[in-house]
Amino acid sequence: MMSKWAVMALALAVSGPALAQEPPRNGPVLVYAHRGASALRPEHTLAAYALAIRDGADVVEPDLVSTRDGALVARHENEIGSTTDVAQHPEFASRRTTKVIDGQRITGWFTEDFTLAELKTLRARERLPELRGTRWDGQFQLVTLDEIIDFVAAESAAAHRPIGLIPEIKHPSYFHSIGLPMEDKVLATLQAHAYTRSATVTIQSFETDNLRYLRARIGDRPNIRLLQLLDNSDAVLPDATGPDKGKRYAELETPQGLKEIARYADAIGPGLDSLIPRTADGRLMTPTPLIQNAHAAGLRVEPYTFRPENNFLPVDYRKGTAPATRNDDGMVAVVHKFMDAGVDAFFTDDPALGRRAVDQR
Repeated sequence: MMSKWAVMALALAVSGPALAQEPPRNGPVLVYAHRGASALRPEHTLAAYALAIRDGADVVEPDLVSTRDGALVARHENEIGSTTDVAQHPEFASRRTTKVIDGQRITGWFTEDFTLAELKTLRARERLPELRGTRWDGQFQLVTLDEIIDFVAAESAAAHRPIGLIPEIKHPSYFHSIGLPMEDKVLATLQAHAYTRSATVTIQSFETDNLRYLRARIGDRPNIRLLQLLDNSDAVLPDATGPDKGKRYAELETPQGLKEIARYADAIGPGLDSLIPRTADGRLMTPTPLIQNAHAAGLRVEPYTFRPENNFLPVDYRKGTAPATRNDDGMVAVVHKFMDAGVDAFFTDDPALGRRAVDQR
């Protein structure tokens, strides 16, 4: 049986639209601000995006979830208990609930149970307070995709340089199942702003079926690219329907799987360990063939996520042993290892360090 996305795509596509053919390694390695400068400000806030742009990010990333009234809001997850002050609002205490999202049982507060107006009464909190502190908690609103586009457009004009966007559609099968699909809303929002009718935009997803649907919907909009995110090799794709339902990401990482991705996407976004794994004691090993195989399939390779704290660095690139201690030089050195391996772009929580790593090359 054809998936919901495939049926809609066939109805919309008279002929298969050509991919935006951007050869791998065409131009400099790009720095993607992962949720903004999230090592330094609460993620997905205008403050995080502003700092990322000031620090030299080429592209900023908003993860997108839906509100009850269909607004597109930037949050890493639809569960917002750990990234907002919602628990401090007694008027929302009854909204706390348990849901199953992509097979995981999660308890908390969920964006789809709030209107945009209600979410605007909340304030952002640091997601990793044990590593990054709480200095900025309570100072910043939650923001919509519309607001982010307007902000990036203004910052681009002020900086006299192009700044791209790389939105991720979170949990697409789940949001479709509750009557809040985001794909067409994302495209409509991009079309509604003059800036995103010409600026480079890349849409990401951990699912494949909605990217196939988006490929058919994009048509002749050459400024929009698609990126297939890859989870751990043994993880099962969260697609509820379609040709990849029930597959593990390892099947997508094979040469044949990469060729299939290239039929609908322009790039892959694997985790760092899929490209350069670590030993059992946390030291970098030699690169896997994934970059070479992806380039052979015509795909760019844009991995996630470089972070400066010891907690995330390979053990031989740390400073001391405290998990929260930063080693800026260590992160730059690790980025160089991945650049030498052939990545075309990368996500980082600290765009200033990412910029330094690229500029040093």
